[in-house]
Amino acid sequence: MHLHTVRSRALSLPAPVAQFRRFRIGALFLLIAALLPAPAAPAQQNAPATSTADQPTAQAPSSTATPKSAEAPTPSSQESQPAPAAPSGGAVQSPKAASIGEDQLRKLLEGKDLFLRGGYLDNSLAFSEHGVLIGHSPQGSYTLCGIRINKVRLLRHKVELEGARYGLHFLGALPYEDPTKAVDRVNITPKKKQVRITIDRELVVKPKQHKGMNKGKPPAEKPVAAAPPSATAPASAQGTGPETSDAGKALAVITPAPPEERPADVKSVTTTTSPAHANKVLEEALDNVFAEGFDARMMASMPGFWKLYYQAVAEKADFRPKDPNVLRQSMVDKKARLVTVFEPVSNQFAQDYGVAGMSEYHVVVGADGKPGEISVARPIGFGLDESAVDAIRKATFEPAVKGGQPVPVILDMEFVFRIYSNRTAIASKPSPDQPPEAPSLPGPYSVQH
Repeated sequence: MHLHTVRSRALSLPAPVAQFRRFRIGALFLLIAALLPAPAAPAQQNAPATSTADQPTAQAPSSTATPKSAEAPTPSSQESQPAPAAPSGGAVQSPKAASIGEDQLRKLLEGKDLFLRGGYLDNSLAFSEHGVLIGHSPQGSYTLCGIRINKVRLLRHKVELEGARYGLHFLGALPYEDPTKAVDRVNITPKKKQVRITIDRELVVKPKQHKGMNKGKPPAEKPVAAAPPSATAPASAQGTGPETSDAGKALAVITPAPPEERPADVKSVTTTTSPAHANKVLEEALDNVFAEGFDARMMASMPGFWKLYYQAVAEKADFRPKDPNVLRQSMVDKKARLVTVFEPVSNQFAQDYGVAGMSEYHVVVGADGKPGEISVARPIGFGLDESAVDAIRKATFEPAVKGGQPVPVILDMEFVFRIYSNRTAIASKPSPDQPPEAPSLPGPYSVQH
């Protein structure tokens, strides 16, 4: 009776309590199943590779995952893939990111006192992409070639610069002063005019994309040079025709550009796929056109009389001739003297801007009476020193004598440059009742005929 009563009580439990007990038992079995390893996993890992192809259920997930990874790879797949190898020449930069900008050129050029290499006097100059003058221009003294850039315009095919030309007028420093600092910079650009300078640029073109190359693969996996040219392909397709040359590529890109934006010399423009190389070519061209101060190239291009002058200034010493046998005037029995009469000519720049004054030069007069080495002792600038030296070289001298023999000596010569006007020209004309005077020159070496 007792056992029967217990069973009847168990069978007669309320329905919610029975369901709760069954739920707890089911949850316990699910937890145990989750903790145990799946029985099918070891079978798939140990199965051969051919068995996966025979199972349709295993093939379906892989087929659906492949296009997704090709279109948009997940971050985990990107980390597992090796990064493309960089080219041997360095990382390729985009033209927009690596191209030089107007702001950089402004910081480099605007407002700075530069010199125009070559002594070109035209106010409209065009240079190639390597800084070589295109066309012709008269050349003069570096003292007339000071340049200050006021405006920079950067175009795709060239650089346009606008500025003013300055002349250097030396003010005659005292012996204890630095003569290179006693200089007045005079703007000699005509009113309402500008010095205009253009420099062509190397053209940056995009590298040609070949049809056989996949965009997602690095260039090292399929180099362009690996594909040999077809014997039946045209010359342009093989890369030997005029269409693929630098001139052909440049012409194809430059022709659609407006005329005001085209380079001055289309034939000399080269192409490159590297913006860094184009920037380097532009920097070299700027250095070939302008000089900031007296660098080594600037000094090397100067005439000998300017080199001797700046050498003496740097050494803070007097002029010393190369020949140690050259004497001074105080060491001879008879001094050298000027025989011919001449007057160094002024120039239009000096006349227009009122540059006048005295200049002095050291001249080595040889035993034959001919001038040898010439050095500037006291410059005046504005191209007048070049006129004085040119006149000295054409002059004739009587050599110095010591011990009855002609000897070379150093002769110091001074010149005075004047401003000529209509008033001075009228005053210089002799009156009808006065005989004309013989021409004379200013300075201690003026000689009358």
